[in-house]
Amino acid sequence: MDPQTAAQAEEILRDIIIKNPRIVLDDSAVMRSLVSAHDQLRGENIVDLRSVAMKRLETRLDRLEATHRSVIAAAYDNLSGTQQINSAILKFMEPVDFGAFLGVTVKDIPEILRINFACLILETKQQEPDPTLTDLSSVLIPAPTGFVDQYVAPATGQDDLKVTLRSVSSPSAFVYATASGTIASEACLRLDFGAGTLPGLLVLGSQDPNQFSPAQGTDLLTFFGTVYERAVRRWLS
Repeated sequence: MDPQTAAQAEEILRDIIIKNPRIVLDDSAVMRSLVSAHDQLRGENIVDLRSVAMKRLETRLDRLEATHRSVIAAAYDNLSGTQQINSAILKFMEPVDFGAFLGVTVKDIPEILRINFACLILETKQQEPDPTLTDLSSVLIPAPTGFVDQYVAPATGQDDLKVTLRSVSSPSAFVYATASGTIASEACLRLDFGAGTLPGLLVLGSQDPNQFSPAQGTDLLTFFGTVYERAVRRWLS
């Protein structure tokens, strides 16, 4: 290659590197060669390539550490959530009568799951209040047939979801009563008590608008709802 052609090639290469420095920085073999040449030709006009390489490496390590922390945090949250669900299940398996079971639902479950509200809603065909449930009226909400679908489906467009997570801008006074002004998100767990029976709904409410979100997974709450559903069947059979 004659001197003029070589000079033109160098100029072209220089322009390419200036416009796309990642070509060099992302190539470990090129960087090693440059660092070696840098050690031999070190002078005032030579950029400290070792520092460039080190900064590049430090940036990658920072990103890796951030990813690692994120994965660890997600794993910890998942483990914590699993432990809370297990503790809640064990708690509502303890009562020996329905009243105590409902007491666990509205008091202990919110404490264990770190939420602010829980209630059980059962659909019924009875027009008049059931006198046997009078003492439980503050913890058990009887609802007309079709209520579960009407309450849950409009927000999702689906009436077959076992668990629905959503933010709440206007909490239902029918569901939350005096707590309706404080609830910002909720989890609705459908309860199926078997063929020939009306459905129910376990509602979990939180003052934190980010506690329950459609973007969250529902595996743990689906499991929780299934076990809770079978526990309720004991008292309804």
